[in-house]
Amino acid sequence: MRKKSFYSVAIVLLTILFFVIEEYVLTEPENRTPVEENDPEPGEGINTFYLPTSTTRQVVHHNYYSLSYDEAHEQAEWVAYELKKAHLSQNNIKRPYFIEDPKLRSRSADWRNYKNSGYDRGHLCPAGDRRFSVPAYNETFYTSNVTPQKHSFNSGIWNRLEQKSRYWAKKYDGIFVVTGGILNKELKTIGKEGVSVPEYFYKVLLDNQNGNYKIIGFLIPHEESSSSLEDFVVPVDRIEELTGIDFFTKLDDRIEEKLESINGSSDWF
Repeated sequence: MRKKSFYSVAIVLLTILFFVIEEYVLTEPENRTPVEENDPEPGEGINTFYLPTSTTRQVVHHNYYSLSYDEAHEQAEWVAYELKKAHLSQNNIKRPYFIEDPKLRSRSADWRNYKNSGYDRGHLCPAGDRRFSVPAYNETFYTSNVTPQKHSFNSGIWNRLEQKSRYWAKKYDGIFVVTGGILNKELKTIGKEGVSVPEYFYKVLLDNQNGNYKIIGFLIPHEESSSSLEDFVVPVDRIEELTGIDFFTKLDDRIEEKLESINGSSDWF
């Protein structure tokens, strides 16, 4: 009887151990390495002049991008960064684990919220824009920098827009990028923490080549699309109406109002 009891207890313990290992170890690829929470490089600093307003007052500056976190939706309402020609690189860097943002007091959503959800952990500041150094690349894997995205959207129209942004960064020797999801109370959520799934995503680009400003805004439904990127160009004013965010407030008011009220497609395409 004692031997049977011992084996029964052992089986229970092994079963529990299996689920623990499956939950905390086997769910991430073995070829990934943890992100360093303390970036060993000083970074390039953040150009705060072009940052939008924050509706949540939870602004975090990392070394290579800034964000405004929305705790109610467990993701950033915007992520902003400069994409310079010098940043464009094809360096092959090992993907790290996704981890919670160490600079947020409340922490960002646990990556397990995305597990078996049917959604990708879609980067807002793309890892592909930060291949110029390991610390810059790793920093994009904080969960404050991701949002639930359908794979067909993430790898399709959204990826095309990211690639086009890199093309413009090279062409204009640098642009300023602000991106995020349209967040509201009616959204579907995933995971135990209730991470909101945006129905639309936006991207706003600003170029200041030779002191001549031009802006373009994109508003894209969260679904697969083979349409041209030009079909999703909208005045930045429209994105401001939907988000409550004010873009480029430090520009001269006359310049800001003019740029944000027009469809800037002809200046870019």
